Amino acid sequence: MSTAFEGKVVAITGAGKGLGRAYALHFAALGASVVVNNRRHAGEVESSADRVVGEIASAGGKAVANYSAVEHPEAGGSLLAAALENFGRFDCLIANAGITEGKSFRKQSLQELREVLEVNLMGTINVVHPAFCHLCEQKSGSVVVSTSSAGLFGEFGLPAYSTSKAGLIGLMRSLSLEAAPKNVQVNAIAPYAATQMTEDHLSTEIGAAMDPQRVAPVVEWLASGAVSGEVLLAGGGKVARARMQTSRVMSASDLLGDDEQQLQRIVIDQEFESAGENFQQFAAAFGNRGNS
Repeated sequence: MSTAFEGKVVAITGAGKGLGRAYALHFAALGASVVVNNRRHAGEVESSADRVVGEIASAGGKAVANYSAVEHPEAGGSLLAAALENFGRFDCLIANAGITEGKSFRKQSLQELREVLEVNLMGTINVVHPAFCHLCEQKSGSVVVSTSSAGLFGEFGLPAYSTSKAGLIGLMRSLSLEAAPKNVQVNAIAPYAATQMTEDHLSTEIGAAMDPQRVAPVVEWLASGAVSGEVLLAGGGKVARARMQTSRVMSASDLLGDDEQQLQRIVIDQEFESAGENFQQFAAAFGNRGNS
């Protein structure tokens, strides 16, 4: 059976285990050739990336391992080169690699905070930049970045993680606008899954329902070119759409000084495609006084 990804080439970071492994196996089963990225770890006899490549090959698929650590600036070029040198083309990037933390902001050093940002935010930028440039030049392809509900709503004990994942939503939205004339789609997935990163926090029942493989079809759809600029939360075969919204523009005197209950009664239902569009609503509210 033919699929939209048959004959395509997909690169996936953090694909040695967990969600990344599930994505790699899924896209390979669709007929895609897969660049399986995962850093080497000290003492490994066989890297996790090599094991996933072996799984794909055993099932009759095509894959090659890449061992670049995403926080290194050259990682993106290495990933793109692996796709072009081994398969002759490049069609899609799933930027999945990331790490978490487990301390409040006050209990972390700046270096500890920076390490999470370097992997999750700058690591994603490192791999997205060359891939995005290549896809825009060829005028086809897609990028999916991995954000989180922590990036949407924040979470206690995850200050750098929440910051990095929120930053990726801004990156995705900006790139989706830039890529629109180039026939390139950019989206974000906020996954819920039982992985090494989350399994200690999930009950046995919930963990059993949250197999990473149940997120993979949603990532496939986001990578298919059907939409751009979207954030989908997904897990356990369920999905939800997330969007940034505001209330209508009102006079500051109507709000400032009111209590929290008054604030909570304000309806948040305004949606914008870009920061510029949001500014236009503000400009319309104060008319010609906007430049004064």
